[in-house]
Amino acid sequence: MDVRKEYLDFFKSKGHEVISSMPLVPDDPTLMFTNAGMVQFKDIFTGAVPAPSNPKATSCQLCVRAGGKHNDLENVGYTARHHTLFEMLGNFSFGDYFKEDAIAYAWEFVTKNLALPIEKLWVTIHDSDDEAYDIWSKHIDPSRIMRFGDKDNFWSMGDTGACGPCSEIFYDQGEENFNGPEDKMGGEGDRFLEIWNLVFMQYERTSSGELIPLPKPSIDTGMGLERVIAIKEGVFNNFDSSNFQPIIKKLENLAGKTPTKETIGSYRVIADHLRACSFMLAQGILFGNEGRPYVNRRIMRRAVRHGYLLGFRKPFMADLYDTLCEIMGGHYSELVEQKDYVKEQMTLEEERFLKTIDSGMAIFTDELANTKEVFSGEVAFKLYDTYGFPLDLTEDMLRDKNLKVDNAKFDELMDEQKAKAKAAWKGSGDSANEGDFKQLIEKYGLNEFVGYENVSYKSTIVALLDENFKEVETLSKGTTGWVMLDKTPFYATSGGQEGDIGALEDGEHIAIIEETAKFHGLNLSKVNVENSEISRGEAVEAVVVNRYEVAKHHSATHLLQSALKMVLGDSVSQAGSLNDAKRLRFDFTYPKAMSNEQIEEVEDLVNSMISRGIAGNVEELPIEQAKEKGAIAMFGEKYGDMVRVVSFADVSVEFCGGTHVKNSADIGSFYIIKESGVSAGVRRIEAVCGTAAIEYTKEIISTLNDVKAEVKNNDVITGIKKLKDQIKDLKKELEEAQSQTAAPIKEEMIGDTKVVVDVVKAGDLKKIVDDMKNANEKLAILLLQAKGDKVMIVAGSKNTNIKAGDWIKNIAPIVGGGGGGRPDFAQAGGKDVTKIEDAKAAAIEFAKANL
Repeated sequence: MDVRKEYLDFFKSKGHEVISSMPLVPDDPTLMFTNAGMVQFKDIFTGAVPAPSNPKATSCQLCVRAGGKHNDLENVGYTARHHTLFEMLGNFSFGDYFKEDAIAYAWEFVTKNLALPIEKLWVTIHDSDDEAYDIWSKHIDPSRIMRFGDKDNFWSMGDTGACGPCSEIFYDQGEENFNGPEDKMGGEGDRFLEIWNLVFMQYERTSSGELIPLPKPSIDTGMGLERVIAIKEGVFNNFDSSNFQPIIKKLENLAGKTPTKETIGSYRVIADHLRACSFMLAQGILFGNEGRPYVNRRIMRRAVRHGYLLGFRKPFMADLYDTLCEIMGGHYSELVEQKDYVKEQMTLEEERFLKTIDSGMAIFTDELANTKEVFSGEVAFKLYDTYGFPLDLTEDMLRDKNLKVDNAKFDELMDEQKAKAKAAWKGSGDSANEGDFKQLIEKYGLNEFVGYENVSYKSTIVALLDENFKEVETLSKGTTGWVMLDKTPFYATSGGQEGDIGALEDGEHIAIIEETAKFHGLNLSKVNVENSEISRGEAVEAVVVNRYEVAKHHSATHLLQSALKMVLGDSVSQAGSLNDAKRLRFDFTYPKAMSNEQIEEVEDLVNSMISRGIAGNVEELPIEQAKEKGAIAMFGEKYGDMVRVVSFADVSVEFCGGTHVKNSADIGSFYIIKESGVSAGVRRIEAVCGTAAIEYTKEIISTLNDVKAEVKNNDVITGIKKLKDQIKDLKKELEEAQSQTAAPIKEEMIGDTKVVVDVVKAGDLKKIVDDMKNANEKLAILLLQAKGDKVMIVAGSKNTNIKAGDWIKNIAPIVGGGGGGRPDFAQAGGKDVTKIEDAKAAAIEFAKANL
């Protein structure tokens, strides 16, 4: 039985609109990941945006609870039903049906579609919810309805806001299977398993704690797909179901081992973490050291460590990926579409960690032997900082030993990194209180964007806000604030495109539009009032001034993505972008730096597309039709049933809400300025086109003219080559001068010892001494060299009675210096160059007297 399909089809038959799973990265600055089915409907429930035309929806939502405030990571592998990634089935009513229908739908689906035996079902309600009790009593024996308090059966979105009682459906897995003291309704045991939670949103909680009835109560439900599948298949652990067993069986084959009681946890952790890492990678969340990418790295490295325990010493996760695609790829097409890329990124991350895991495990084991109660925070930090062991991985390894890490010390060492990581995922969010915008929407409704067809428009100022987003009647000369137009040509920053700038004119005065942004669905522009006040209700001419250059860069980005796929392969996908009037920045997934030849080929391809004069086309299409047409979507963006598709013939077809040129020829020239790395597996191209490309070429020509003047040759290459040849010749002359030494003026044999004393004009004295010592069995050598107004002296002795240090001490004072050294080698310096010949003569006499 395909539970997912059965559920969605059931609620579709009840008039619900089937909504696709939103991306794992939510459009919500308070959340790290999408962690519940209701996340994509949050603004509807709070009233920040109006309810859709169909107030009933159903979905199967991918969720991650492995970071931020909601984290089940440490429980995975130790319990029967905790997962980092799971699917949440849900049905929602936005002010349409309420408890009566919600309960009836749930009971019908559970007892008829799922065909779960009624005698196995129990229901819980809030202890004050007599209405729910009366409704449930129509469907189930009242003796099987249990009442609980706020802790178990009351749900709220936060300290204030929408909230209400909830009702849960439980499945009895049997006393014969679970009979511990906690295996009771309301207990912590596994006998009674919660499978569905129905939230009745009927109150608004004020800051004082008062519960005010909502005018349009709503429904939010959640049913865990993994739990339901396990129940339907008659197993007591989610990991024993068809959702996970094919992965575990594949892992058994790769490891060549059958799971034991001691190792089964590792198999389960790997199967779970494979799912989470795969979906994150497929949706553009890579591996990194901050925010969401760091969570993905933590999950992957935890899986690799459990693979290490099973004996894996080479990458293995990618070998499990095809099995995951067989299980989930039919419903989540991104798994199949991104297969090659995901496998590649997995393998690279495994290779990175496997390079250090042996050393890290050795350090861990050594410290563990010295640990009695608390594991060293310094060592835990070293494992993290040097060997790539996330803290929770170290904690996981200590769990079986009943040991804790000195987290206080670890946190002390990690403060700076933690601050950066927190900033990376927390995001900026909306600057003002959500309630301010809610009031604006209730008062005026949403304003309309008319900028696709217009770069100027006769608009009316609907509302004015000061810098603190409080509504005002006027903005005075010299002040800044925000303006809401009834119909606005100004595009708000989104989808990588910078918001429009421009002006508001009414014939008497002018106000400058400095930026345009979206706030809970409202399109607002920041305005600087230059020469007189502007007022609410005033008619103005709204004029965009940066549209054409921004559009050129945005359209060039689309062509660039197509060219990258042609040159680097289809696994390339967008990982971020920025388009403004002066440049474009495009981040894309690719594991290594592009070669100069690849960069040049991509640039040539884009310019070829531009020169062909390809007509741009924009159309609104049903999302499935757009996908069939081959339109590229970007993960992290929300798409409704109807989507805007921008295409340039069959060269580029993409989902896009931005503004574009009407013909590729309008872009002008395209130049890649820089290709660089952003993070592991992500590269960045910076480029210019249009007017910015003209400025870029003018700057290059100016620089070229400066170079011509410097090399005194219009043929720059010839001029530079000539300079390089001159430098080469000068280097050669210098090397020859440095290697030359005058023939010793005094080289003689005293007994069986060669004595060399000389003033050397050029060369490395130490090297000359070393070379002569290597060439002679018995040698006494002292060399002097004038360097400006200084004197350098080096002496050496090999198998003689002369000690080089004593020799130097006797000679150096003659030139006003001092020094010494070992018996075989010594050096000194002096200040009187005029005495250098006297020193030389004295050195010869010293040699004769001591040999």
